[in-house]
Amino acid sequence: MTSFQSMLSGLRTFGSDIAHGLFEITHSGFAMLGLAVVFATVTLAVQPQIREQGEQQLMEWLRSRQLAANPEDFFVGPIERATAADPSELPKQQAQVAYWLSKKYRVAPEPISALVAEAYNIGRNSKLDPTLILAVMAIESGFNPFAQSSVGAQGLMQVMTKIHVDKYETAGGNLAAFDPVTNLRVGVKVLQECISRAGSIEGGLRYYVGAAISGEDGGYVAKVLAEQLHLRQVADGRQVAINASNAPPAPAPARAEPEDAAAVPAVAPAASATAPERLALNN
Repeated sequence: MTSFQSMLSGLRTFGSDIAHGLFEITHSGFAMLGLAVVFATVTLAVQPQIREQGEQQLMEWLRSRQLAANPEDFFVGPIERATAADPSELPKQQAQVAYWLSKKYRVAPEPISALVAEAYNIGRNSKLDPTLILAVMAIESGFNPFAQSSVGAQGLMQVMTKIHVDKYETAGGNLAAFDPVTNLRVGVKVLQECISRAGSIEGGLRYYVGAAISGEDGGYVAKVLAEQLHLRQVADGRQVAINASNAPPAPAPARAEPEDAAAVPAVAPAASATAPERLALNN
């Protein structure tokens, strides 16, 4: 065997030893990795609080990475979605209405301001008095965007969501009924349709509350119109108590009829005529 062949044989042996060593290390590494996975799985199953802490730390790490990547966009979304506005930035009439409604219905002035501004904007575009829109909202839900009636009317304007499914399609579906601005816009559409069908605001309100056929609205129309009057007065700068009643006025008492109509003359007897008047009568 030449020296070259001996060197080649030595290299082969060395390579074989290295390959065998790498196999042993890799095999042991996979075995250790498998054992680590099994141990971690058992630990997380036995102690769920460790899993929760790990998930929380992972979410915090992801948020920090997102913030680092897009620091200017991270907090923009929630602020843009918030239904709130600074009442001091509203026109004077709208601000007065917002503060009054805030006090009466015990709602923060910022979300009320956003709704007032939206009502004035929609009212201008739909040719509806914004105070009427706000009055309907007040009587229907008391400005609770999550209100739901026993018959399924939902949101600020208490729209029957199942009946007006088509009106929520462009807003993402029925769950948009609980978005204040979306519910307001859909409610105004429904109110417009009701007024157009009835031919008057009073008749439209009866349609809106579902009393067009029976005519018995439980005082609903009177309450809405009374609240609208209050809002108009507030917008004009007049002082209106926040506890001003929206109850419909009591009916006027009927006039008592005499028991014997024949006993009471329909026309009071004329006074005694003077001499010239008698002469004229006799002639």
